[in-house]
Amino acid sequence: MSIASLDTVGNHDSVLHTFTQLQAFVQLAVQQGTPVHEVELGVWKQLLGLGRQLLGTFFEQCGSGDLGPTLTLPNGEHVRRLEQVHTRPYVSLFGKFQLERTLYGSREGQAIAFVPLDNRLQLPAQAFSYVLQDWDQALGVEQAFGQVNVTIARMLGFQQSVDSLETVNRQMAQDVTAFREQQPAPEPATEGELFVATADGKGVVLRGQGTPGVCGGHRAKGQKANQKRMAIVGSVYSVNRYVRTPEEVVAALFRDAEEPRSRRPQPQHKRVCAHLPQDGDEPLAAVDIVYPWLHEELHQRNPNGQRTTIYLHDGQEALWDARDRHLPNEHAVDILELLHVTPKLWEAAHVFHGEKSAQVLPFVRQRVLQVLHGQVESVVRSFRRLGAARKLKGSKKKTLTRVCRYLWTNRARMRYDEYLRQGYPIASGVIEGACRHLVKDRMERAGMHWTLAGAQAMLQLRSTYLNGDWQAYQTYRIAEEKRRLYPFQELVAGETYFALTC
Repeated sequence: MSIASLDTVGNHDSVLHTFTQLQAFVQLAVQQGTPVHEVELGVWKQLLGLGRQLLGTFFEQCGSGDLGPTLTLPNGEHVRRLEQVHTRPYVSLFGKFQLERTLYGSREGQAIAFVPLDNRLQLPAQAFSYVLQDWDQALGVEQAFGQVNVTIARMLGFQQSVDSLETVNRQMAQDVTAFREQQPAPEPATEGELFVATADGKGVVLRGQGTPGVCGGHRAKGQKANQKRMAIVGSVYSVNRYVRTPEEVVAALFRDAEEPRSRRPQPQHKRVCAHLPQDGDEPLAAVDIVYPWLHEELHQRNPNGQRTTIYLHDGQEALWDARDRHLPNEHAVDILELLHVTPKLWEAAHVFHGEKSAQVLPFVRQRVLQVLHGQVESVVRSFRRLGAARKLKGSKKKTLTRVCRYLWTNRARMRYDEYLRQGYPIASGVIEGACRHLVKDRMERAGMHWTLAGAQAMLQLRSTYLNGDWQAYQTYRIAEEKRRLYPFQELVAGETYFALTC
């Protein structure tokens, strides 16, 4: 039986009847003046029913995959048809089907060697169709899985469990790393003049990673059932130079005038990657996973450091240490992110003038301008002199000491006068936005507590989605899964399968 004859058998009459009903429904809606939204919904529901009939007909015509009493597989293995026909569920956009399949192996209860129908249909490892998985998880990277279930149920008319959505999420994420490794670099002509590599950390609450409870859940004061693990988010992009004066930056920071957006160059080909620490036999810190990715991304897009690379971080020494261990130094510039400096200046202003004094704003403004002119050491010395003159004690002295230490330690990364003349970026809005959008917006909603595996899977898929690679990844990971599941597809390819089953 050929595939072309599919519409001449089985449920042909039933399909025609449903289509006739659909036509009648539309005609009646015209006559009765039915509102268009009701017509639209009615047509959709009937089309879902029609789709179910057509897909059911397709499965009927494919049969159970009986290729005869014995088979010789391409690897030379001889197998025989098992007595029992086994079923497996298949959840499609049109609802759930039970597929009856002929199996081949040595005998019942032993490992299955070959399932012709699974190979012919190229079924996914999970019960859910690849299309449904795509729809579910594209929603799932933006919404809680409970809401995904509600949304899909309204669209397709059937429920899915949150557990099943979480399971598919973890399974779908397994090929993300391999996919990234084979991604081609953007065309060099489309890149900006500078490359920027930046990273930051964001905590994710993990379920059951805190202090175990005893005697009905009791924990000592301060102990928690869950704890946060730090996810590291890294990003690489290119951007054109943007030369500004310190005065222009101050005017923008203090909102003296709105900066025309048309002037600011836009990041090009921004890619993000996020990872939690890796537990197990060979544990890895998150920075030791993300920073090698940053290195590979830069190596691919900026070979031999041909263009200047900016490493733009906040003051976390763990990030700078990872930069020193993993990232190249050719034509590289280290920059301390400006918007992690300005809060320190506000802290100093509050130490000297309190929080509500009218002197705070001009004090901060003057010091920001000094910092942007490359006068960090002068700012630190003035803070220390003023603190000594006022004989600060207690918490105020402690705060000022901490601020001065931060500025002094990072002064080599705060040559903002040079950076501005060169048109280098000095603020990391890209990574701040990535941390907020990639991690917080999806993973820090009220009541959310993740497992380590579930959180990492979500970070993998969400970063793929935000990189604009979702559809390309779906194509890649389906091909990879089919390659793993079905090494003997040539036995059931196209017309060959139907010729054997007839």
